[in-house]
Amino acid sequence: MDSLNRNALELADEALDFAEELDIGARELENGATVLDFGHEFDGGVEAGLLLAEMQTAGLATVQTRMDEVAGAPFQYVELTSDHPALALLCSQKAGWEVTTEDFEGLGSGPARALVAEEDEFARVGYEDVSDFAVLAVESGDYPTESVAEQVADLTGVETSSVFLASVPTASLAGSVSIASRAAEMAVFRLAELGYDPLDVVSATGSAPVAPVAGDEETAIARTNDALAYGGTVHLTVREEFDRFDEIVSTANDEYGTHFADIFESVDWDFYEVEESVFAPARATVDVIGGDTYVVGERDEDMLAESFGI
Repeated sequence: MDSLNRNALELADEALDFAEELDIGARELENGATVLDFGHEFDGGVEAGLLLAEMQTAGLATVQTRMDEVAGAPFQYVELTSDHPALALLCSQKAGWEVTTEDFEGLGSGPARALVAEEDEFARVGYEDVSDFAVLAVESGDYPTESVAEQVADLTGVETSSVFLASVPTASLAGSVSIASRAAEMAVFRLAELGYDPLDVVSATGSAPVAPVAGDEETAIARTNDALAYGGTVHLTVREEFDRFDEIVSTANDEYGTHFADIFESVDWDFYEVEESVFAPARATVDVIGGDTYVVGERDEDMLAESFGI
């Protein structure tokens, strides 16, 4: 398998080459790092969000849109499929890097995490990347500063001029699209947290509605998480049986039926105070090769309609 960051760098180059068509921007920081703007000063769009999701999964997933409905209203959905779920979803797409400096706060996802490889996922998968380049998607309402690039360079062991930051506000169309692509990642992560070997997940497909773009980051974060917890669906093909498949969906959590705006408000918007098990798709099918097929969870159209303002 090629380096995850090398794969993602090719997609970052594609974003640079087609920046005008995608309506995204690019800026070189004073320390030489490159920032790709997916929704701050540029509008971006659906295609930009799809490319961002591909970058976050290091090119190891197929990401596309389709039309479906939410509470009877036509809505765009994002569908992601990966035959390398451990690498693409856990070692790359998962938003596991808390990017905090003296002048910036954000959430990092993407293959640069695999150059640090300190999260539990990397020990479970047995993967650590080696690359001269680091590609990190940063979710924040603020534009990344030089200090962000310096932190990434320091932790990943690359030069700041070799750092590529794909910056996206959650309150943007590209943000809504890229977050809707995370249903499968959430299910695979929940399985791993419950003790299932992620290397026994052969293939993963997830789908979720693209949440309407909110006017502020807090509303956007809550709405996009509602889209996954109440509208996200997943199909997993796995090798081994497991007695806890029913716990990978949002219905297994006590907070099910509560909008994320209320969940986050209850902890003063300190996301790290929220139980990780609430971040899960609504419904899942788990197909055990040579064994049984399990269908767990349920979608809630009313919760989606309330969250989306339909």
